[in-house]
Amino acid sequence: MIADQAADGQRSLFILSPGDRDGLCHAAQAAGWRAIGARRAREAPQRYLRSEAQVALVDMRLGGGEAKLLAPLVPAMEAGGGALIVLVDQADEAIIPDLLDAGATHFLTAPYSEASLRAVLASAQRLVERLGGGASHSQRAQRIRRGDALYWELGRTDSVLRLSESLARHLDLPSARIHPAAMIRRLPRAERRAVLTALRAMMRAGRPAALAHDLPDRPGNRLVHHLRVEDGVVAADVEWLSDAQERDLASRDYLTGLRSRQAALDWLDRRTGLATTAILLSISQFERMNAAYGQVVGDALLGRIARRIERMVDDVAPGAMVARITGTEFLVGLTGEVAGSDRATFLARQLIAAIGRPFSAGDHLIRLIARCGIAQARSEDDATHLLRRAGTALADARQAGGEGIRILSADRHSRQVDPDQLETDLRLALDRGEIGIVFQPQYPVDSEVISGVEALARWNHPQYGPLGAGILFATAERSDYMLPLSAHIQVEALRQAAAWPRALSALRLSINVTAADIAQPGFMSGLLAIVDRSGFPRSRLTVEITESGLIEDVDAAAALLTALRSEGLAVAIDDFGTGYSSLAYLKSLPLDYLKIDSGLAQDIAGTARDRIVVRGVIHMAKSLGLKVVAEGVETQQQLDLLSREGCDYYQGFLRSAGVSSAELVALVLAG
Repeated sequence: MIADQAADGQRSLFILSPGDRDGLCHAAQAAGWRAIGARRAREAPQRYLRSEAQVALVDMRLGGGEAKLLAPLVPAMEAGGGALIVLVDQADEAIIPDLLDAGATHFLTAPYSEASLRAVLASAQRLVERLGGGASHSQRAQRIRRGDALYWELGRTDSVLRLSESLARHLDLPSARIHPAAMIRRLPRAERRAVLTALRAMMRAGRPAALAHDLPDRPGNRLVHHLRVEDGVVAADVEWLSDAQERDLASRDYLTGLRSRQAALDWLDRRTGLATTAILLSISQFERMNAAYGQVVGDALLGRIARRIERMVDDVAPGAMVARITGTEFLVGLTGEVAGSDRATFLARQLIAAIGRPFSAGDHLIRLIARCGIAQARSEDDATHLLRRAGTALADARQAGGEGIRILSADRHSRQVDPDQLETDLRLALDRGEIGIVFQPQYPVDSEVISGVEALARWNHPQYGPLGAGILFATAERSDYMLPLSAHIQVEALRQAAAWPRALSALRLSINVTAADIAQPGFMSGLLAIVDRSGFPRSRLTVEITESGLIEDVDAAAALLTALRSEGLAVAIDDFGTGYSSLAYLKSLPLDYLKIDSGLAQDIAGTARDRIVVRGVIHMAKSLGLKVVAEGVETQQQLDLLSREGCDYYQGFLRSAGVSSAELVALVLAG
């Protein structure tokens, strides 16, 4: 990409100048550097960290003092292995030793020439390379930092705006190559004229400039574009300015820009007695990566990890607290409605998946593994105790393998469950009434009105607390208890649905049947008897069968589905994308719905290859006359992309987790 080439061939310089920001940016550009400027010292460390620059220049000519201008930037610069240049008036050369003692690495006196500026910048860059283990390591670190950066370029000949993938994703744009008008339309109407005026003025003058604006769907945030012209091409580095960035800078981790450990403990202490959950995330074997690529590359990578964590938390649990605790451990604090164990576990899975995606280091791909420990606060927990309990859960996760997540519930019991004990407990669970039903709402992609629900099982275990369907069915399969469990769930879901009030008379109900169910002689007649005894209309019932339950004998499966449909039931393939996912055999099966597995549905917002696969599945299903339901939809971006490709319905945390029958009635009545 053109932007990538520019990033590799041009160094970035962060400039802090209360009185001459634009003039210094223009001088840096003339010297061959990309400049990102700031006027206010308060926000400088955060903006330096987010600028992806490794060299900073602080303008001391107007005074302001070492403590105000220089001191806040030094820890951020040192943490990233950077260089810091101070610019002073010639008459003030006597203060240069003090500035060097305070943390500056280079100095420049005014008035200065372009040659002297180039020389000091080159010297600063050589220091960065030496600290980073040589030019190749420094360049690799720069590529890593740049990988999640926000920037755009306007094509010289085709007038197409080329955005970094990260910026396109933040703005929920369908492509990283768009017409400028599409970008302008993302702005509040009242700000469009001012933005266009600033752009035209910058292009006429040919000097660096900056413009800022709100986004209509991001209250409290402003987007800042640092504009420049390079060889006649208009380009910009972009950053978010949010309310969080105005907080006390002492509360920030200078390497990543996240909250510090102390700030995280303060946040948790202020929530003592409230429903709070702590997710402690650790990156495994990071020291090996440091040994292979060097400390500076590792530090740059921690910055990328921080940005991925922030982005995921913003999507799944807006307003949650994110901090770097120490080394390669990060903390996410949840409170209020998002502090439940289901949402915390869901977020932990998303964080592990995000860290597991490769990081590009130019000529290498770096792959990492993460583990999560989750602790739910007890009423008497202070911050230190809650963090310690999250650490205990994390230690369990490191030892246990699997998906890499462990929960320590509020009653001190670890969710590192004993499989043998679960098999014994399951045989008593039905009699004790521990197996409950929740209903996850389904929505048309173009409507907010619930059109149907899927019945899901939850095991309210007396020791381990709520356990999801994954553990429940895995235990049932091991203990040969699948048939009684499945029958109980079907009967209970139909019983509750039949008692719904008239306001829910249009809702469809989906129930799951297993491979063990359909293998039983007389399965269909038994299922129809259960339906009819419940009083729930056949015409509103969908039977969902996983693809693995059908693939072994496609001819027999086709006959069964035909018979079910002839009796008035609709049929669906569930979790499509988790098993063989053969598109060919679908043409042999009489179906009404195809349900895309959550992992496949979430890929719609991934790489271009991911989108091609998901698009192909949806278009194939539509060409066969099937309705498409996407499971596990978590973000508005995923929903918009799925809708654009022709998906009909969706379910997931974006709108609602599973709810009780009473909560479902309240949702529908509330409109």
